[in-house]
Amino acid sequence: MSGPYRLNRTLIEVSGPDARDFLNNLLTQNLDRLDGAQLAYGALLTPQGKILADMLIWRTDEGVVLEADPEHADELERRLGMYRLRAQAKIERSARQGVLWSPHPFDGAHADPRLADLGYRRLGAPSEAPSGDSAYDALRLALGAPHLARDAAPEEVFALEALLEELNGVDFKKGCFIGQEVVSRMQHRGTARRRPVTVRGGALAAGTPITTRDVPIGMVGSAHGDLGVAIVRLDRAQDARDAGVPLMAAGAPVELGIPAWAGFDWPKSGGDGE
Repeated sequence: MSGPYRLNRTLIEVSGPDARDFLNNLLTQNLDRLDGAQLAYGALLTPQGKILADMLIWRTDEGVVLEADPEHADELERRLGMYRLRAQAKIERSARQGVLWSPHPFDGAHADPRLADLGYRRLGAPSEAPSGDSAYDALRLALGAPHLARDAAPEEVFALEALLEELNGVDFKKGCFIGQEVVSRMQHRGTARRRPVTVRGGALAAGTPITTRDVPIGMVGSAHGDLGVAIVRLDRAQDARDAGVPLMAAGAPVELGIPAWAGFDWPKSGGDGE
């Protein structure tokens, strides 16, 4: 596995004199970071602090390019248009370029701002390389990194439940962004209970509930073979572990693990039964 490969991503160009300020008022990331780096990670949240769409953010000569999952792109573009109001910013899809990726450094590529182990990417002609989605997914699942368009529905998880902070996707010092008050409160109080974890078991399938004593505590998101990622209630999973009760998915036992790079651990005690 070398590459570079082409990834199935949608690019949304935001250009014009107000482009960066416009996005800075909306997204969790501080776009001033693009002055020192060409690539950053962030998300657009609801006012309640839940993720509408996450994205990689590129600095280009024309302005900013948002690299999003195709499943989230239509809603992301619609929301940006709704918030634009009088800002001098143009929002349009880009068909002129695509995303090239490799697990190893290659010419002109930048390390993934979430985790360097996720590889390197750059913008380039869409027809330059063969598809690399399966190779990328294999690496991502091995690392336990979430893919929010597959591991959660829009407006389902809070930003910190999706590990946006650990993945360098939120700037608490930048000033206002949509959903900031909720995110800051959860970060201060440490109230996020769900987290993405790795799942190992039999033949895992996306959408399969993870249960303890037949009570769902999460759901398998993206998966391949016996390895997947799921967003689960850690407190309820720990209760089961403490009691020696197996965690199940589709009638088979599974094991949950915390990714090595994550900044959290299993809770010391169980939840309150909410």
